[in-house]
Amino acid sequence: MSQEVSSASILCMAVSGITAFAIPIILFIYFRRKKRADILPFFVGCAVLLVFALVLESCLHQAVLKSPIGQKIMSNVWLYALYGGAAAALFEETGRLIAFKTVLRKRLNNNANALMYGAGHGGLEAAAIAGIGAINNIIYSEMLNSGSISTITDKLSGDAAAQFSNIVQQLITLPSYYFLFSGVERIFGAVLQISLSVLVWFAVKKRGKLHLFFIALAIHFTADAAVAVMSGYKFNTAALEAAIGVFSAATAIFVLWVWKKECSAEKHSAQSDDQSMLS
Repeated sequence: MSQEVSSASILCMAVSGITAFAIPIILFIYFRRKKRADILPFFVGCAVLLVFALVLESCLHQAVLKSPIGQKIMSNVWLYALYGGAAAALFEETGRLIAFKTVLRKRLNNNANALMYGAGHGGLEAAAIAGIGAINNIIYSEMLNSGSISTITDKLSGDAAAQFSNIVQQLITLPSYYFLFSGVERIFGAVLQISLSVLVWFAVKKRGKLHLFFIALAIHFTADAAVAVMSGYKFNTAALEAAIGVFSAATAIFVLWVWKKECSAEKHSAQSDDQSMLS
């Protein structure tokens, strides 16, 4: 078996990486120009993901998963799925809630800002996960092909060496098209993050709509927990990505209905106020 990574695989890694980094840029330009969204929500979305998911949630995982109970959680697919799904949902949706109630409270008049926030949240997630991951894979692949991978492996031992060896073997043996999945998944992820942002947005903006926040929690939990279960049981990657795509699309359709309903109610309320002023 060849101990090199094929050019086709490296190309697919590059395509996924470019896709991941393009997602936040394209979404930012579209929502700014076409929807007249403000700029601030985009960067607030980035900041919330960074603080609540990449820092605070990661700290929780470090504390829990490295404890005795963490070993039990990681050894059971269902416990790991429940824990991971609950943690992701609580941290990210709470972050959204706080951001909309504080930093963005004076920008709730423009509903497009919910979309722009989601673009920042989901866009940074795409860049951090698939974008950086693609860069790392390309670097490792080029080092492997040039024969310089030993500069890394010689410095590793124990579990770290075993984990890195597994990464190298995957780069060599996985079909080239496999490396496209990460970019596709991030598109689905961005759709889901924008949808969740809309739900929490209206939960904050409208009285009596707090249930939308809990719906967002449930959707986020279900998505992450389901992925963990399917990954734990070694589902085919294409089937896993298809399931993520269907779930994201179904969520987007539901949220579009919520969007139209709430925007229509706002328009009707504004017209009623105008008529009251005229009379």
